[in-house]
Amino acid sequence: MKKWIVLYILPALLFTDSIVYSQSAHRPSTGSPAKKWNIIFFLADDLGWKDLGYQGSSFYETPHIDNFSKQGFCFSQAYAACQVCSPTRASILTGQYPARLGLTDWLPGRKDFSFQKLKNVRSEQHLPYNANPLPAVLKENGYATAVYGKWHLGEDSASTQKQGFDVHVPQYNKGWPNGTYFSPFDMKGLEGGPKGEYLTDRLTTEAMKWMEQNRERPFFLYLAQFAVHDPIQGRGDLVVKYEKKKNKLPKKDSLPFILEGNPDDPAAFTRDQLNQRLNDGQHQGIKVFADRTVKIKQRQDNPQFAALVENMDENFGRVVDKVKELGIEDHTIIIFFSDNGGMSAANFGNPARNVSVCDADKAFSTSNYPLRGGKGWLYEGGIREPLIIYWPGHTKPGAHSDIPVISTDFYATILDMVGLGARPRGQNGVDGSSLVPLLEGNEQQAQQLKNKPLFWHFPHYSNHGAQSPGGAIRYGDYKLIEYFENNTVELFNIKEDPYEQHNLAATEKAKAGELQSMLHQWRKDVGAKMPAANPKYNPAIKWPGNGEKDPDEDH
Repeated sequence: MKKWIVLYILPALLFTDSIVYSQSAHRPSTGSPAKKWNIIFFLADDLGWKDLGYQGSSFYETPHIDNFSKQGFCFSQAYAACQVCSPTRASILTGQYPARLGLTDWLPGRKDFSFQKLKNVRSEQHLPYNANPLPAVLKENGYATAVYGKWHLGEDSASTQKQGFDVHVPQYNKGWPNGTYFSPFDMKGLEGGPKGEYLTDRLTTEAMKWMEQNRERPFFLYLAQFAVHDPIQGRGDLVVKYEKKKNKLPKKDSLPFILEGNPDDPAAFTRDQLNQRLNDGQHQGIKVFADRTVKIKQRQDNPQFAALVENMDENFGRVVDKVKELGIEDHTIIIFFSDNGGMSAANFGNPARNVSVCDADKAFSTSNYPLRGGKGWLYEGGIREPLIIYWPGHTKPGAHSDIPVISTDFYATILDMVGLGARPRGQNGVDGSSLVPLLEGNEQQAQQLKNKPLFWHFPHYSNHGAQSPGGAIRYGDYKLIEYFENNTVELFNIKEDPYEQHNLAATEKAKAGELQSMLHQWRKDVGAKMPAANPKYNPAIKWPGNGEKDPDEDH
């Protein structure tokens, strides 16, 4: 349901208790010049759709974001453009689908193994420098621009500068903290500070200093926290709190894990078959099993991860309070979002990885239940995200929409909000649409968004499970997933079956054919790259493969 001076990462932070909706909030007195909008985009990493209190989590506590949801405009069917991080981030900053950009996997990407029938497509290794990204457009129009936190869109040391950012802290381009959430961080720009300082706290402090320095000019703050990505390390005081809370949880009848298989296998298992296999003696421990099944977490009860989530919420609140303190709340847009679903399946970048049951909380972050799957999957658990947008004077507090929207829409929306033109869909390669009609309650124009198809393209094997490369389309109430190994198709009615338990591909063949044709045409239109046959494929080798190891296995 898993940014004005756009703040993706700040939704919960910014409006802890106070910003009041007013149709006149941004109308200056007669004779005074209109102030340009600030944008704070608060982007969480690996935060699942169900990981916030207002979204239904009963274990994680997120009071600041929950309160922010009452002040802003909430989307119940918001999607990331990819089930892993880098492509979604590219879509946010350019308004283009990852397939059009050629940046379709996390960077640098998964390596190939001999048990793969197909080779992974080689993703572009940085955000294209000719994509006219959001920070560059805003900078050209007088904005101060800064990225604090995770970049992960190119290893070039000048990457963010080339994309239009004045400031980049830390100057570190990996997609995860450099080993720890506790100082010393060993990341340029975050030196000093007390030993043991917590990373999310420090990044927020540095970002707020920058806000204060630029309070007299319009600014775009892209606050892309590393949290809640692994390593799963919560701040100590909060970990103790959630360990006590976990000990008081009532005994549950539900299973802690379920099995998911590869839907593209010729002998794919039904849900009943998977449930029977769970305790058959062949599926003990945590690994990719020989039948390409993996375990998916079904409970939110990880104290370390809960501490990560609450700390992120605290820091979102700090940002919102800072906006009030600086007196800029009447002309600051805040957006809260996440880049992909929660990590409910362990990371098997190294397919031979075998996790001890005692270390499960280091391998699994959260549960996306009742959504299916998680990070790395094309099911809803991998791509549906929490989204809140606050635009004073334009959005009604607590307003809500169930119209499907996607991360490619942010680019056109933000430029429209700040008066720089919506960049109509199809113009200069922009794939997204402005959500302004929806945010301002223009129901007639908003209906056009309801009929817009949304697309995904992931020509890679995922670290978080054993699925084949594939793609998907959401059109109206229906969603189709197509896998590339054996051309398997799944069709779901998301309105009636949001948890994707009933594959309708065999019973609604006409609808499946309609959506599949649309998906194929879209791939041609954007120049999507398809995986080729793997010349080193050995059908005799099954997961977990032959022990080949991925040097980036932990990420």
